[in-house]
Amino acid sequence: MDRDDLLLRLGMALAIGFLIGLERGWKDRTEKEGQRTAGLRTFTLIALLGGIFGALTKDQNFLLLASGFVVVSGALAAFFWREGVSEDDFSATSLVAVMLTFMLGAFAVLGDTVVAAAAGVAAAVLLAAKVQLHGWLARITWPELRAGLLLLAMTFIALPLLPHRAVDPYGAVNPYELWLMTILIAAVSFAGYAAIRIAGPERGTVLAAGVGGLVASTATTLTLARLARDNPERVRLLGGSVVLSGAVMLIRVLVVVAIINLGFAKSLAPALIAGAVAMAVFAFWLIRSGPSGDKATRADLKLKNPFELIEVLRFGALLTVIMMLAVAARYFFGEAGLIGLAAISGLADVDAITLSMAKTAGSDTTAGPGLAILTAVGVNTIAKTGYAAYVGGNRIGLIVAAGTVLGFAAAAAAYLLVPAAPV
Repeated sequence: MDRDDLLLRLGMALAIGFLIGLERGWKDRTEKEGQRTAGLRTFTLIALLGGIFGALTKDQNFLLLASGFVVVSGALAAFFWREGVSEDDFSATSLVAVMLTFMLGAFAVLGDTVVAAAAGVAAAVLLAAKVQLHGWLARITWPELRAGLLLLAMTFIALPLLPHRAVDPYGAVNPYELWLMTILIAAVSFAGYAAIRIAGPERGTVLAAGVGGLVASTATTLTLARLARDNPERVRLLGGSVVLSGAVMLIRVLVVVAIINLGFAKSLAPALIAGAVAMAVFAFWLIRSGPSGDKATRADLKLKNPFELIEVLRFGALLTVIMMLAVAARYFFGEAGLIGLAAISGLADVDAITLSMAKTAGSDTTAGPGLAILTAVGVNTIAKTGYAAYVGGNRIGLIVAAGTVLGFAAAAAAYLLVPAAPV
């Protein structure tokens, strides 16, 4: 490499070391000078040292680099040992950070600087998130950990063994794609579930409702409606939170479709985004205009872990049935049968019909799949209005109905006025 390229790469090594050292130094900023083993300057110099060793490595002879790594790691390990003895500290994080910083400095010179920078940022974030990560680890339960590990094993071990072809005469059921889509919706739902578990219900009704839209907007609606029945003075706050949950559900549907079929998602985006924005604006107006919540009105959402094996298998079975019924409905009744199936599915769930239509949209040039998803979303939203009124009373029912009408109007206008993108 030429001199200018080498200088740029050494500069990247310095930047990586400075970033990691900034986090390590800030953590020990209250220590007196000479009382900490490594801080901002030391980590910066370690990364530069790794870069220099990388620059001296010629003809792919990494013996010099390996020797430098061993010497630097050994020397710092001795100092960290002395520090640990004096402070009764058994943590090895700082020593690992030293080793990583040295190697990232070398990689910045020898490898891809963008990858080296990304790894450095990731390392700094992990080091800085100690309190949050440890807090999350303390809150996670063994059933949640076991369910996640089991599902990961079934995904990365069992998935490659499944046949990647249709196994039924109608070409509706592909075991590989079916399981992959099942994992997809479980992962999207788990993102919301994990946020509630990490943040906790004490963050308030609004956060719980917004994240609940990622997990199960119908369950969120029922929970908040029950709270509205017991706390009538908070009906605007709770009703707005239900509408917000519905808006998040619309965006979730769009994201899931985009992962499966990006072109199809573009054709649905105007309607879904317009409906979500209208509902969100209405929801935040309600929330801000109502009295602030207190602990009595904060939603303690009792949601099932979407990574529980029984929940995954139940959704997979539902998805299989929906996919087969969709093929049969179109075969016997045409597009009208597909819309009817979507309406029935939307009474309880929108994910199964969404995934089924996203999968088939690539080979379908009609408007059927898109109308089916919008129908399922619309029926589900109307059903939640009825659920809210039945469980929480007429006041919250009227609020949710108003948000639903606004969302429908915005979605219909966007669907009719914005040209659909080609699938």
